[in-house]
Order: sequence, then C-alpha cells, then structure tokens
Amino acid sequence: MSLNRIFLTFFGLGLSPKAPGTVGSLGALIVAILLLRVIPMESLFMLTVAVSIIGIFEVDRYERESQTHDDKSIVIDEVAGMWISLIFSISVAMSIGFNYAYELSLILSFLTFRLFDIWKPSTIGFIDRRVKGGLGVMGDDILAGFASGALTSIIILLVGKAL
Repeated sequence: MSLNRIFLTFFGLGLSPKAPGTVGSLGALIVAILLLRVIPMESLFMLTVAVSIIGIFEVDRYERESQTHDDKSIVIDEVAGMWISLIFSISVAMSIGFNYAYELSLILSFLTFRLFDIWKPSTIGFIDRRVKGGLGVMGDDILAGFASGALTSIIILLVGKAL
C-alpha cells in the first residue's frame, strides 16, 4: 500500500468492509485520546490543520489518478472532522470540570460528528453535493466537525450548569 493510500485510509481503517466512515471516526477518536496524553491541545490543533490541508491536496491527486469521487475508503476527512469536534468539546469540558465532563465530551463528539456527517444538513450537504475534488471531500467533514464541536460544547455547558 502506498504512503498516500495509508494516509487517506488512516492506516487502513477506511478499508473496513462495513461502515468505513464510522470506523475511521472511531480510530480518529482513539488516536486523539492517545495523542493528548503526550502532546498539548494546541499541537493537536496544528496537526489537524496540517491533516486538513494535506488531505485536500492528496484527495485531489487520488481522485485525478483513480477517476473517482469521494471513495468510501478515504477517511482522512473523518479524522479531520472528528479532531475539530474534539478540540472544541474537550476544551469546554476541561474548563467546566464536572465529573465525567471529559468522557461525555468524547462520547458526544463521536455521536454528533457521525450525525452531522451522515445527515449533512444545510451548508454541509451543499458542500458535499456541489464542491468537487479534495476541497469537497474534506470540506463537508470539516464543517461537520465544527457543527459537532459547537453542539457538543453547548450540551456540556448545559449539563454543567444543571449540576
């Protein structure tokens, strides 16, 4: 497997025969949890920016070479979206500090990201349908990550206020 394919499938997770997007999102969650044990949140943010930018160009190249669009095995877009959601929600959870806020942020980020990624409401769906190439593949998941991070953060704030 080429280095490009390893990157785009996030170490092969996108090759899962069932629900590759969900498997890729779960893999992104696990990797983020492990990374945040050894690097600060700011470094995860910079890594997410790098993955997003590189992803746009690498997806473009892959689609030109394969003559396909939004191949289901490409899950680097899910990685970028999940990490964006986690950056927001974990930051809010750590500032609130109620019991299990961190764990709640992880679970809700995963669930809400998958919801927005599958449902594709509003601008997320527009980008998915109308924007071609790497920007389209990456863009809808990046927006889904922002929507997920915002919704998860609001839920965590409301739960924290209720406790």
